[in-house]
Amino acid sequence: MTHDSTSNLPGAACPLPLAHTDRIVMGHGSGGKMSHDLIARLFIPAFDNPILRAGDDAGVFAASKGTARYALTTDCHVVTPLFFPGGDIGRLAVCGTVNDLAVMGATPRYLTAGFILEEGLETAVLEQVVRSMQAAAAEAGIQIVAGDTKVVQKGSADGLFITTSGLGTIPEGIHISGNNARPGDVVILSGPVGDHGIAVLAARGEIEMETDVQSDVAPLNRLVAALLAAAAPEIHVLRDPTRGGLATTLNEIARQSQVCIHLNEASIPVRPAVAAVCEMLGFDPLYVANEGKLVAIVAPGQAEAVLSAMHQAPYGAEAVIIGEITAAPNGRVLMKTAIGGTRIVDMLAGEMLPRIC
Repeated sequence: MTHDSTSNLPGAACPLPLAHTDRIVMGHGSGGKMSHDLIARLFIPAFDNPILRAGDDAGVFAASKGTARYALTTDCHVVTPLFFPGGDIGRLAVCGTVNDLAVMGATPRYLTAGFILEEGLETAVLEQVVRSMQAAAAEAGIQIVAGDTKVVQKGSADGLFITTSGLGTIPEGIHISGNNARPGDVVILSGPVGDHGIAVLAARGEIEMETDVQSDVAPLNRLVAALLAAAAPEIHVLRDPTRGGLATTLNEIARQSQVCIHLNEASIPVRPAVAAVCEMLGFDPLYVANEGKLVAIVAPGQAEAVLSAMHQAPYGAEAVIIGEITAAPNGRVLMKTAIGGTRIVDMLAGEMLPRIC
């Protein structure tokens, strides 16, 4: 399922990219190594502050010393096509922002939405997207309280782009971050990987294949609430593995916490239809995007309680333990393969599936 860190990504994935420091290329939007390098080289030096430097999915702050803590996040959505099996750009925009708040332990409260509309977009399409956003927001219990709309000339926006920002409140005593993984912790995955990326790819019709794969796009805040109710102080890290897939997300956590994450290949669930498409195209499911899954890294004594809570919560019925944390080699993700060997699972290098979120 994975590749050695010194080799190229398999099949249709881009080969190990050149540095590309003078122009932006598609790989800079992958969520993988090129994205991280761009952020570290350009954005962090310009905007550097302790909140941003934490490297989590949302910035955490208090309005003043001793007051309530908040999580604030923002996201852009450029998926093509706008509608795909299991979802659309509207549901994706709401759920993606809700999930970035939820994995910080925050209760999502308010959301803003900005729309870039391409000249010629059918109003019926926009109405359908707005209704989908309304339904997703209602499911998540979040209110859309502000927004903006711009129209650009035909050929400039591929129909519709959406930017969302979200604000959530963090309960007292909750301190979840990618920096908090500890040796001995258990790694739990909420369900099968790769559904979203393959569903979007199939919807494009660029490759002749028949599949019934549905995107997993969903709001995970109620799942997170169930985990916090079961074992709040012992949940150290939560993260939703979106662009770059599970492999890239785990590499981010390993580097943030300076630990090693050991995975068991046989324990990582992949739906047969997703596995079949990935095998046909030479993709690795560990690098394919998800939009309704989360990774939980928890203290070993609470792993079973967390797993039980996930099984009873929305979108957690297929949760499984997939690995554990050790101290060394720090900053690495290793995987025990089905044949008994051990492989390095590296961060996504190039761009496997562009425009998927």
